[in-house]
Amino acid sequence: MMYLDAPPRLIETRLFSTMPAEFRRSGVRSAWADANKGGHPVDSFIEGPAFDRDGHLYLVDIPFGRIFKVAPNGTWSLVIEYEGWPNGLKITAGGRILVADYMNGLMELDPARGTIRALLGHRNSESFKGCNDLHIGLAGEIFFTDQGQTGLHDPTGRVFRLSPDGRLDRLIANGPSPNGLVLDPHGTVLFVAMTRDNSIWRVPLMRDGSVAKVGRFASFFGTSGPDGLARDSKGRLYVAHASLGHVFVLAPNGECIARIRSCAGPTCTNVALDEAGKRLIVTESSTGSLLVADWPEDL
Repeated sequence: MMYLDAPPRLIETRLFSTMPAEFRRSGVRSAWADANKGGHPVDSFIEGPAFDRDGHLYLVDIPFGRIFKVAPNGTWSLVIEYEGWPNGLKITAGGRILVADYMNGLMELDPARGTIRALLGHRNSESFKGCNDLHIGLAGEIFFTDQGQTGLHDPTGRVFRLSPDGRLDRLIANGPSPNGLVLDPHGTVLFVAMTRDNSIWRVPLMRDGSVAKVGRFASFFGTSGPDGLARDSKGRLYVAHASLGHVFVLAPNGECIARIRSCAGPTCTNVALDEAGKRLIVTESSTGSLLVADWPEDL
């Protein structure tokens, strides 16, 4: 299907649920906010939404080291609070819950026990800069970004692939703030949000395990940039933009075919699709809100 003759469709969101007052840390100073929010206290900063097989939504609260579960009716429950900064979260086909933790590296959550353990905390005895997000490949590989405080002034952010046999490959070493990432439907191309470059990079994966001909797939604007990514079965890319108050939907050729507008604040940090790919959940982090949108049948 070609889209070049049509302007991007506007899709509205509605409020699904917001973090209850009992869980908000109003006026509490955090080291994460000192570094990332100019020292201004935040009562939460939610990210990393992912659906489990029962339709429950898991998400993280970065500054206070918390992981929540939100029931289909919008009820929140605290799964764990620990010493860390959980940033990205994904659930494997087998039900494992994996976390990219800015402080601790890759981790695995056991929600039944309310425990979390380290999977990978360093590379060749070198600590990570600050892991941000992750994606599970078709063969069980874990692709993850090591963002830290990188940007155009310091383009040294990294993208890694951890294979099931324990092999760790560094795919990108010059990223200006690598953030969300997702594979194409065939598992042959990796898309990476480069937040401070305000762009999405396209990373072809070669048969020998290397990458080649990495290019800029899409460009944006704003005071922040693309954050979390998702992809549907038709190869459409969903780009949560952390300062424009939208999730932008890109066709496989890179054309913007729709924009999903926040009904809350401007800080759309991530997006998740339900199993059918018809319902989208967006984390709006400035208000601690979960937004929902329905994907039109004719798009």
